[in-house]
Amino acid sequence: AQALQRFLTDPQHGIFKGLFLQLRLPFRRGKPDEARKILDIAPPFVPYEHQIKAFERLTGKDNHQPQHTLVTTGTGSGKTECFLYPVLDHCHRCVGKPGIKAIIVYPMNALAADQARRLAKAIWSEPRLKSRVTAGLYVGGPGDDRVMGPDNLITDREVLRKHPPDILLTNYKMLDFLMLRPEDQKLWKDTGPDSVRYVVLDELHTYDGAQGSDVACLLRRLRAKLNLQAGSFCCIGTSATLAGDEATATGDLIEFASKLFGVRFPRDSVVSEDRLDMSEYLTDEEVYGDLPKPTAEM
Repeated sequence: AQALQRFLTDPQHGIFKGLFLQLRLPFRRGKPDEARKILDIAPPFVPYEHQIKAFERLTGKDNHQPQHTLVTTGTGSGKTECFLYPVLDHCHRCVGKPGIKAIIVYPMNALAADQARRLAKAIWSEPRLKSRVTAGLYVGGPGDDRVMGPDNLITDREVLRKHPPDILLTNYKMLDFLMLRPEDQKLWKDTGPDSVRYVVLDELHTYDGAQGSDVACLLRRLRAKLNLQAGSFCCIGTSATLAGDEATATGDLIEFASKLFGVRFPRDSVVSEDRLDMSEYLTDEEVYGDLPKPTAEM
């Protein structure tokens, strides 16, 4: 009876967890030309401040070594763009070089397919990338797309094996198969420490418990297979669920990510959200309208 009561009423570990309704202020925008100073392939929009911070950590421009990063900003904050544009920027500089440059792992096929469409659009709409940078989605099934399009990546298995893409999207179960199945070994033929620069785990909070242990072992096997050395590649994790979470402030997230990826994340690796405060969001005209503005005497 006591256990049931705790399950129903405990605010931290019970079934019902607030906030049930949350009104948040907008994310703070960066300066219009700031991203173009950090990346050659910059987004076509004005990024948020947290995206700029992520770009600064993840850029490979001017021989900068990308740094391990955890993006824990809220839903709708552009977490994917935080790592997507540094990845595209790196692939742009490596056009013509063989091997996979970035491996992006998703927990679910539906999420991978949705992100694949966003990636296809980003590549297709940039003349410096279109027909020069390739990306493939390998999540199961034979795949029907042999070439990239405005809303699709390469999914045909034989094409991906024969011509490994610059960017590989997959899930953790399929990544396990890709490292084991003899017919998939051609995918890795030109991939190693000189090619792989980014390893990304989306929805980082899902990798806990037994599944987290499996993925931690999987990442260590990936490093061993590709002979990835510490300092030669960058680990990235994203999660909206951990935005503003106590674990982020206490360092538990740093410890968790370090154990999961098998590399040490520095204390400054967490990119959290930066929102406007009320005084910035609401002007005096919006607040008071035609009413007199309060003074110290009032």
